[in-house]
Amino acid sequence: MTETVAHLIDPRTKYYSGEFPIDSQTQPGLTTDTAPKPDHGEDSYVGAGRLIGRKALITGGDSGIGRAVAIAFAREGADVAIAHLPEEEADAAETVRLIEDAGVKAISFAGDVRDEKFATRIVEDTAAGLGGLDLVVLNAAYQKNREGLEALPTDEMDRVFQTNLYGLLYTARAARPHLKPGASIIVTASIQAFEPSPGLIDYAMTKAAQVAFVKAMADELGPEGIRVNAVAPGPIWTPLIPATDFDDEKLRTFGSDTPLGRAGQPAELAGAYVYLASEDASYVTGAVLPVTGGRTL
Repeated sequence: MTETVAHLIDPRTKYYSGEFPIDSQTQPGLTTDTAPKPDHGEDSYVGAGRLIGRKALITGGDSGIGRAVAIAFAREGADVAIAHLPEEEADAAETVRLIEDAGVKAISFAGDVRDEKFATRIVEDTAAGLGGLDLVVLNAAYQKNREGLEALPTDEMDRVFQTNLYGLLYTARAARPHLKPGASIIVTASIQAFEPSPGLIDYAMTKAAQVAFVKAMADELGPEGIRVNAVAPGPIWTPLIPATDFDDEKLRTFGSDTPLGRAGQPAELAGAYVYLASEDASYVTGAVLPVTGGRTL
């Protein structure tokens, strides 16, 4: 009998581990302008039918982590709706194409989750367009580097809180009546909720509040058979990073301070979301799953 030896891949060198170019973008950041191009699992994610028949809504689903989750959910058999900013239409169209290539249904909504009407309407339109709603991934987010507390502009602080908290609550509140036992809400939190950086103070505050939301909602909705969890990414290379206005040194060395010595890629988070959405996690609620390259929460 021939013994099969598993091929091991060194996680330190699986993806790009060099310095990133000093090439800033304006918000919200686009995939085509991001170098090196993030890996969303376009060529690597292989589904196993774990979400067949599910109906999912992903906010911020055009690029980065949202696109990786959309690809994974689609290849696992779920129909997927994504919400994105109007400026991200090109990225959203590519994500829709990737979803449809998996043989499932895709819907795309352009708007800003800071707008209560939009953040609410996408829920109703998803349920109508896909024939239900089982999975809600609250992923839309905004961040910007701050030079100091005294330099934090009120309008920027408002944008962070309105995107990361108000938008999340608008969509979650609208989704609640549609969710049945077995449904799942997944929030994209952050290591910043536990290791806040001064330069991301307002963003970090919203991420800590998101963790509180997850724990409170897990308590409230658990008796009704609805699970609520979060994924806490560490430094992940997405279009948001060169658009965050980090200084040159921080951008160049982004992710190098992790035990694995590099930034993560969106594709490396997809499995965490699939796990939390699937029956494999049927006894998991109120959890925050870290995907951080070894940095602790």
